Amino acid sequence: MGKYENKNVVITGGSSGFGLATARLLVSEGARVLITGRDQATLDAAREQLGGDAITVRSDAASLSDIEALADRVKAEFGTVHAVFANAGVNGFAPFEATSEELFDQVLTINAKGPYFTVQKLAPLLAEGSGVVLTTSVANVLGLPMLSAYAASKAALRSMTRSLARELLPRKVRVNAVSPGPIDSGILDKSMPKEAAEQTKAQMAAENPMQRMGTVDEVAKALVFLTFEATFTTGAELAVDGGGSQI
Repeated sequence: MGKYENKNVVITGGSSGFGLATARLLVSEGARVLITGRDQATLDAAREQLGGDAITVRSDAASLSDIEALADRVKAEFGTVHAVFANAGVNGFAPFEATSEELFDQVLTINAKGPYFTVQKLAPLLAEGSGVVLTTSVANVLGLPMLSAYAASKAALRSMTRSLARELLPRKVRVNAVSPGPIDSGILDKSMPKEAAEQTKAQMAAENPMQRMGTVDEVAKALVFLTFEATFTTGAELAVDGGGSQI
């Protein structure tokens, strides 16, 4: 029997990156996992990796109607949920002077509004003793250029972590956050020419106290730890960043 046998888990933004790595870890330990994503082809590829027991749902974190439909689907599939990873998000690189209202609204809607209402709609399904984890970022405590809207959205999530942790305490539900730093998740390779991506990754590794980038599996372990193992921890943020925001 796997360590997380009979556990039902929902992961938004679970078709790639941290979300997919977390789904892989949990499925390997016997959990039933439902992941969401916006791109059907990416979801189909993720399901191939995870196996037939994984459930994939096309859902947009920016759409309240999609979130409500997701809650209905989760209730139909699981009934009761033991973990929610509100992980769906976007980056949105732009200088402060060039950040448009459209970009600002998109980033704040997907990164802050989406997780807030995802947790709200799924909260009635959470079992006593379950855990919720929000994905923040070291950008919420570091003044990084080109990321002002993104950083604001992740700072909002950090604040929500504390507020929701307090409000869900009567239900014996814990709410925490994981704050990734420089993680080699594949995003740079997809968004930049190969040479530029390699240069950027080399620079990020050189500037990190541990002299390397982290892996998606290291983030996944932190997410699972906060959800199932850290039973006397709520309202906290765990940095997974090689010490970059701490030392």
